[in-house]
Amino acid sequence: MTEHPDLLKAIRTGNLDGVRTALGSDPALGSAGLAELAMGMACFLGHADIVKALFDRGFAVNVPDNTITTSPLKMAIRGGRKEIVRLLIELGLVLPEGVETGLTAQEITVAQWIAFRDGHASQGEHAAEPLEGPAVEEIVVSRLNGVDTQVLESDALRAALRGE
Repeated sequence: MTEHPDLLKAIRTGNLDGVRTALGSDPALGSAGLAELAMGMACFLGHADIVKALFDRGFAVNVPDNTITTSPLKMAIRGGRKEIVRLLIELGLVLPEGVETGLTAQEITVAQWIAFRDGHASQGEHAAEPLEGPAVEEIVVSRLNGVDTQVLESDALRAALRGE
């Protein structure tokens, strides 16, 4: 575990600048073992900004089996980090059937819609098949502060998937 101690220490302490420095210092950083350890540690500790930085650097949110105890998903669940589970889904995590995430069905649907919208739904070797269905137009309405549009987005996604 002494490989890249600066990266692991920065993750452990929640130091985003330290993570960025460590990632920038080694262009070959991201070997399978280190990537899984780093992403799992960030998920367990609940450092959303670090999870995003690792993902942006190419560290995977999906592993061959997302149900194993060291997967980013299971580490976030073990750490009690529902917001990280949601972020992982938004980044394209393939959610295995029957895994209790602590999220509601609506929260999962919204996170999957965000992944689809942002182009993460079909990324990665272990990602799910891209969603099929009619095109859904995203409507941005200014001056509606405090309106939860994610509910509307999830309803629109469900309708689109049903072919309505």
